[in-house]
Amino acid sequence: MHSERSNVRELDVRDVDGEPFSHIMDALSDLGTGQTLRLVNSFEPVPLYGVLEERGYTHDSERVADDEWHVYVESA
Repeated sequence: MHSERSNVRELDVRDVDGEPFSHIMDALSDLGTGQTLRLVNSFEPVPLYGVLEERGYTHDSERVADDEWHVYVESA
């Protein structure tokens, strides 16, 4: 399903000390037109989804392992 995405930038926040929110927002602000951010996390970041929607992003998430989630974020 996600293998057909092109121009994907990855941000792995599994090893970030503390809250990764600022890292995620920085990565999103650096996205170019047509780019997708693949956020890799150890849990589903449900609280982030509302923030993404408020800021004009769409997201699609998938659990790829017991302790790994990929969230694909694009500009709406």
